[in-house]
Amino acid sequence: MDFTFTEDQLLFQDSVRDFLVNEITPERIRASWESESGRDSALWSQLAELGLTGMTVPEAYGGLGMSALDFVLLAQECGYVALPEPLVNSALVAVPLLVDIGGELADQWLPKVATGEAKVVVGLEQNLLVEDAHVADLLLLQQGDSLVAATADAVSLIHNESVDPSRKLFAVSVAGGAAVVANGDQAQSLIQSSLDRGALGAAAQALGLAQRMIDLSVQYTSDRKQFGQAIGAFQAVKHHMANVAVCLEYAKAPVHRAAYSIACKESVASHAVSQAKLNACEAANLAAKNCIQVHGAMGYTWEVDLHIYMKKAWAMANSWGDAGFHKTRVANHIFTDGAALGAGATFA
Repeated sequence: MDFTFTEDQLLFQDSVRDFLVNEITPERIRASWESESGRDSALWSQLAELGLTGMTVPEAYGGLGMSALDFVLLAQECGYVALPEPLVNSALVAVPLLVDIGGELADQWLPKVATGEAKVVVGLEQNLLVEDAHVADLLLLQQGDSLVAATADAVSLIHNESVDPSRKLFAVSVAGGAAVVANGDQAQSLIQSSLDRGALGAAAQALGLAQRMIDLSVQYTSDRKQFGQAIGAFQAVKHHMANVAVCLEYAKAPVHRAAYSIACKESVASHAVSQAKLNACEAANLAAKNCIQVHGAMGYTWEVDLHIYMKKAWAMANSWGDAGFHKTRVANHIFTDGAALGAGATFA
């Protein structure tokens, strides 16, 4: 069996990476922290022109009709540049949820999402706070056992600070005019699917963040010299970075496996996603820890770009379910009587 990505998927990843690395610089991210919204409308328009906002929107609504498996590599690249814009949550969470809800809501909003004209955000109780609620045109919110849809004028927001200055988090209260779109078992199924997709997006971004922190640290340790040679030549520094690289490499397969599970709507998708998020966030957290150490005292300073990616990695670890939540889901699966375990059951 061939588990590699297709040539088209890899070429698309390369082209998106080139665009993001050139456009989403640390200087541009820092500038966004000083703006009122923390978001860049010109950048969002560029993402729409590339077709990224419509990647997972069905073709019938003007999108490209691609799946989570097609988008997961791009989500990694979004993590690599610490993209502040809500592209990953839009493509992997909001759009699929709108598709699943269907009806007039999908007819009205999906074409606008595809063109970048509208932003839709999803707020689940697992996250407590809703990211990017202040720029949302439509909010799909969990309220107990129900899902409701509310436009921006039907909610009130209270801003909450995040460890990551790029994240804009809000407590959302529905003031009135929200429409119930699902109840009971249907709502729970939609909530579960959205949580899995959000966790997949966080895991994929964590992979990119870990790689960026490695790259920054390799560059720093190549330039920084002590005793007449680059500190990257010292064995202790090499071991720190090698440990991160190994952890990151082993985290990639579970993330890609989880994307496959979601795209194919497998029954094992939830625990596959939980395993992926645990592995990816472990790699990103280790990268943050070890990369701070190899930077020395400089690693703790605001001026060094490392903290941009480090803080987003910390935020990703607690978004769409923390480690305790996902460990519980994995444990519930593997300790179930008759659970299909082992390599032979991976793609059964």
